Order: sequence, then structure tokens, then C-alpha cells
Amino acid sequence: MSDSPSLQVLAQVARAAAAYRSEVDAAEHTPVARYADILAEFAGPLPERPGDAEQIIADLIQKATPGIRASTGRRFFGWVIGGSHPTGVAADWLTAAWGQNAGNVLAAPAASAVEAVAAGWLLDLLDLPRDASVGFVTGATVANFVCLSAARSEVLRRSGWDVEADGLYGAPKVEVVIGADAHATVYSGLKYLGLGARRARVVATDADGAMLAEDLERVLSEIDGPTIVIAQAGQINTGACDPFKAIAPACRAHGAWLHVDGAFGLWARACPKRAHLAAGVELADSWATDGHKWLQTPYDSGYAIVRDPEAHRRAMAISASYLPPAEGSERDPSAYVPELSRRARGFATWAMIRQFGRAGIADMVERCCAVASEMADRLAAEPGVALVRPVTLNQFMLRFGDDDAMTRQTIARVQDESVCFVGPADWRGRTVMRLSVSSAATTEADAAASANSIARCWRSVRD
Repeated sequence: MSDSPSLQVLAQVARAAAAYRSEVDAAEHTPVARYADILAEFAGPLPERPGDAEQIIADLIQKATPGIRASTGRRFFGWVIGGSHPTGVAADWLTAAWGQNAGNVLAAPAASAVEAVAAGWLLDLLDLPRDASVGFVTGATVANFVCLSAARSEVLRRSGWDVEADGLYGAPKVEVVIGADAHATVYSGLKYLGLGARRARVVATDADGAMLAEDLERVLSEIDGPTIVIAQAGQINTGACDPFKAIAPACRAHGAWLHVDGAFGLWARACPKRAHLAAGVELADSWATDGHKWLQTPYDSGYAIVRDPEAHRRAMAISASYLPPAEGSERDPSAYVPELSRRARGFATWAMIRQFGRAGIADMVERCCAVASEMADRLAAEPGVALVRPVTLNQFMLRFGDDDAMTRQTIARVQDESVCFVGPADWRGRTVMRLSVSSAATTEADAAASANSIARCWRSVRD
């Protein structure tokens, strides 16, 4: 039987995807169906016989579209989610169509080479050590895990222990030090690595959630032995960065490995007007960040960056008799990630850096930060609305009527009105509305429409 009819689904999907993105871009409201309704649409017995490809895709489009959250839209502020730029999406489609397994150089020479180039560009953009290694992973959660794996390997090696060969049983105790307002996914990495989320020593933070350098020094003075310090660039609620110029020397003096969770805040380094916020971050030993936030790549895009490539490879490399080793200057993609079989993530990253260029990325970051400030100022002027912390990057929090219930009611009404999407968060024991401006597509007009919607919903709750 000919395969050509099945290949028509590729053109079918391209048309449907372009239509969806066009509609989302133009939409004044973006309501979404609830989980139970979508589940009912898809539920059914296991298919017993092969189906028609074009009908399958038509059904998927028709049934799923009502439940697709408009996170690629211009007024999505619920989480730090980039707009998934069409150029990156197109590169990602090709990645899927090419079907490359970026496990080794022989299996995927183009994927390996493009990753090598994109890695160099990333280090240049973020102004990190140019000889650092980069692993292309699913996102910042796994990037943190990979970097902390390298950290665990190296601090134990310095103590005479080979954790890759001998595991943790009987190993010297590894102390982990972390800021009080660290992101939850960093604790996940500690859990995966057997370091224990609950065992971490916590450093006090300031009003914006940034680590207090003097308290870090106090904690380090109480520790003797292998130590990993976890800092952050971009606190998830405030956008604050830790004081790297102060904490990096303290870590180095103690012999501790300094890792930075920079899921979105590390991209301040790519913007001359905001780079000072992450000054000194280049002094760390490893960094985790996302591409599907400010670089606007499609999802499944994160970067684990390690100053010491040998520690990175020692923690991650996979070897087997059937896997040909890289030769000479070739870069083996699987040496820097926890997967052997994986998609070729470098293509979309390469395409998006080409799309924006250094100047375009800087402009995008600055525009998002400026829009966040404009929205925050506009809403803080509304009676009964409080800006919880000053805006420094692209994140801000609002509180309504200084009341948890009224804040939750306002968020619910904004979500129901569907002009924009916002979400709740907890900050220092109080409910807040948290907004993240992260899409390259968001304009000042979108900010104004969204602010008007939020103010309107608040007035309906207040009155």
C-alpha cells in the first residue's frame, strides 16, 4: 500500500496550525474548555483496527482545540511561558519529520553539529565562560538536575569518592545550601539525586526573595566537607536575582560548588539594560536556563551549562559497545544529558537565535520588562489594588483589597472573562495575582487591554 495518502496529513497539520495561530493572534477573548469536557470527547474503547490518517488528525484537531490554552497568545501572563515563535515551531516540525535521534554523532551528524554551534551562541549571548559545556534538555527542571549531578560528582571527587562507580552508600555527606525562596523544581533535583530536599540548609532572603550574602557566609562557616550552594537568577514571583558578586567569592573560599537556577532570569544577561541585575553570575560553576521562555523556542527546550566539561561528562556520559565514540573535535550530544534517545533540540534553538539575533533578543527582553512595569503602574493606580513588590524584571504581583478571598475572586473573574490569562500564587503567606510578561508577541496595546480587564474584574468584585 502506498504511503503517499498518509503523508498528506503533514500538509493538513501545517494548514491547521497556521490557522490556529492566526486565530489566537487576532482573538479578543481566549476561553478554554474544561478538562472533563475534553476527556468526554476523547474517551472511548481501544481501537481494534487501523484508522485513516487524515480523519485521525481531523478528529484530533476538532476535539482538542477547544481545550488548548492560549499560551502562545499575546495576553498570556499566567506563568513564565514564551510565545513559541513560528520560526522555532517550523524548525521543530522539521526536527520531528527528520526523526533524528540525537544520541551520538554517527546517528545524527547534523543534529550534533548544530548543537555545537548553538551551544557556542548561547554562551556568547549569556556572557558565560566560552569553554563551558552545554546539555540540551527538556527544560530548567532537568537542567537543574544535570548541573547538580555534575556538582555532586565533582565535590565528592575532591573528597576522594567516585559517586558514578560507588553510589552514595558510604559516601561523604554532601551539604546543600539553598535560598529560602528557591523554586520548587530545584528541590526536585535534590530528590532525584538522593541528596534529600528536606536536608538542605536554608539561607535567609530579603523582601524580594534574594539570598542574603551575610547569612550564606554564616551557614557556610558551620559546614565542613563537600558543599553545593544553589542560587537563582529570577525569583519566580519577583524576578529578583541573588547577589552573585558577594556570594560567589564566599562559595569559592569555602570550596563549594555554586549552581544557579536561571530558568528565565539568566536571560537578563542578554539585555544590556538589564544585565546588571545578574552581575557576577558568570562566577558560578553551573547554570540552568530555559529556551521555551525568553528565547521563544517551542516546548522541550532547556540548557544545562557547566563550567567544568569533564565533571559534566563524568556525571552524564553513556557508553556501550554498539555506540561509536566521537572522534577528534566532534561533540557527542549524549555526553551532556541524561537521555540516550531524544529529539534533536538544537535545531529550534539555532533557528531562534538566527531569527532574533543578539539585538533582537535584547530588545525582546527589555520590551517584556517595560510592559510589565507599565501594567503594574497602571493597576497599582486603581483604588484597592496593591503592587506587592517593585518591578525589576518581567514578573510582578498584585493584591486586591488586601484580602485573600477578594484576590482569588478577581483572578477567577479575569480567567472567566478570558481577555488575558493570569494565575494565583502564594507570597509570604498571602494570596497574590502573579503576572509574567514573557512573550515576544505581547504589545503595549495588549498590556492596556489586559490591565483594563483586570481593573474591570476587580471593580466587579469590590462593588
